[in-house]
Amino acid sequence: MRALQLVEHGRIAVTDTDVPEIGPGEVLVEVAGAGLCHSDVHVRHSPISMLPPPMTLGHETAGRIAALGEGVESLSVGDAVLVFLVWSCGTCRACVQGRENSCERSPGGRQGVPLCPGLAANGGMAEFMKVDARFVEPLGDLDPVTAGPLADAGLTTYHAIDGARDRLGPGSTAVVLGIGGLGHAAVQILAATTSARIIAVDSAEDKLELATTLGADHAFVSDSSCAAKILELTDGIGVDAVFDCVGVQETVDIAAQVVGRDGAVRVLGLGGGRIEWTGFALPWGATLRTSYAGTRADQRAVIALAQRGLVTIETETFPLEDGVAAFDALEAGKIKGRAILVP
Repeated sequence: MRALQLVEHGRIAVTDTDVPEIGPGEVLVEVAGAGLCHSDVHVRHSPISMLPPPMTLGHETAGRIAALGEGVESLSVGDAVLVFLVWSCGTCRACVQGRENSCERSPGGRQGVPLCPGLAANGGMAEFMKVDARFVEPLGDLDPVTAGPLADAGLTTYHAIDGARDRLGPGSTAVVLGIGGLGHAAVQILAATTSARIIAVDSAEDKLELATTLGADHAFVSDSSCAAKILELTDGIGVDAVFDCVGVQETVDIAAQVVGRDGAVRVLGLGGGRIEWTGFALPWGATLRTSYAGTRADQRAVIALAQRGLVTIETETFPLEDGVAAFDALEAGKIKGRAILVP
């Protein structure tokens, strides 16, 4: 089969590789579409990887069941499915409590995360993918070609929003920084599941226009006046929650400047920005939290929202053979929403 792989650290290519063989309890997914995320870009350029090259990339995968391993009875060949990206143990204290994304048996110790396809196992940017049957979710009538980003762009933002839901009641204000793959999903999830006033921030006018069509009440360019405009809307009090979907220094700075007392800052992006922590780095009571993926309950909630038409991922499709060009376009900031590789 054809697959887009990290062939060596710093270099990706579409290659020929073997169709994976499945064992008991596993399924073979014929990939319909695989989303391309900034995490994949980080893997492309990282000098290390959890799974040594060659490794098939892709952690936002949807498709149809092509074959069932021994003992798999809950699925049928032809079912449209989404691959859940949190491959946790299922039996540790965190997993039993429904916190699969904090699985205590994750590699890497205190700072480790559960196994994830495309990062620590072969992923979905290929014609076929082998998956433990525990980690697929039925899609119903959703199109598997474009559903893959629900596994990260949808899941990660839903989890971050759900973790700040106590700050998102009537009269609240939420800011979404960066209206890319994560951010445009965040705007929709906020609009669908909270009563918060939504402020979108981005450097690109077309992305701000998209945010407005998806439910944002206000949209600001991320320039030097952005924080002041947001504070003016809240009479100087600050906002209740900020969801930083970029994580670069500029957006982290805006988050710290606009969050109010008892507010929530949730950093989803991997841009490497820093908050220099002092006693007054944030207002009293404000919380700062990073967010990794989400739980199984979060994933099912996102799929349900998509099935109701409340969350729609903006996509641009590329043939799998053009996968390297799609990576380049994402790095150049030319993708609105999510790029999808279609085998």
